[in-house]
Amino acid sequence: MSSTTNICIRVDTELKAEAEALFSELGMNLTTAVTVFLRQAVRESRIPFEIKWDRPNKDTMAAMRDAGNIARDPKVKGYEDPNELFQDLEG
Repeated sequence: MSSTTNICIRVDTELKAEAEALFSELGMNLTTAVTVFLRQAVRESRIPFEIKWDRPNKDTMAAMRDAGNIARDPKVKGYEDPNELFQDLEG
């Protein structure tokens, strides 16, 4: 059995929390994710791959929440007919 060693790195607190949440969604912890990265980098002798989980960023999520709030607001006029919308926009 091979021995292990510790690696100490400094990262932004928010980045670490976001990375841990992402890796948790992918079924691994931060240590496992770093080990996967290092093993693959050594095998390929390069920065090896991109692991991503497609999801909207914070700004897009905020815009989606705003859009939902606007859509549910009874004071906001809705349109079934685009021509009616354009007539209102033209004033």
